[in-house]
Amino acid sequence: MAPAPRVTALRVRSGGRVLVQLDGHDWRELPEDVVVRAGLLPGTELDRPRLRQVARERRRTRAFAAAARVLRVRDLPTAALDTRLERRGIAAADRARTLSALEGAGILDDDRFAHNRALALAGRSLGDAAIRLDLEQYGLGSDLVEDAVARLEPESVRAARIIATRGRSPATARFLVRKGFGEDAVESAVGEVLG
Repeated sequence: MAPAPRVTALRVRSGGRVLVQLDGHDWRELPEDVVVRAGLLPGTELDRPRLRQVARERRRTRAFAAAARVLRVRDLPTAALDTRLERRGIAAADRARTLSALEGAGILDDDRFAHNRALALAGRSLGDAAIRLDLEQYGLGSDLVEDAVARLEPESVRAARIIATRGRSPATARFLVRKGFGEDAVESAVGEVLG
């Protein structure tokens, strides 16, 4: 059996990558963090266990990079990020480790997401029913959804503010219904128009 190749040199490249040379020949360019976590140093023997470790670290780096690309654009709850990573071909075990690490670091926080999303939707004149539906579509549990809605300004107050801006009319009542306001909020804000 031939001896396992040895790392003979590591050459830093641009973009956080490192060219790994085995037995004096270029082998692969790897992300810096993979090289560090896999313990690749000049003189390191690249046997099967070390190759498996390199492969694990590459998958881990790929999962974190995919999560970072998604979260750079917008905040997401855990379930929605998991779905996005799955669509990008990230294996279940790698997704679980990535999500756990992001939750531990406070980067993923379903409660924060639910609260901020509910506030944003309320600011866009949506009623409680529409807000609940939106949060549920992100895969948030009913406890988180109800807590986020409960922390909002009461629906009747938000409806009254819309009535003050748009005026009391059947058109305003229809607008409130389309925006997901409950019957009580619509009736209390536009009571005599609906009667």
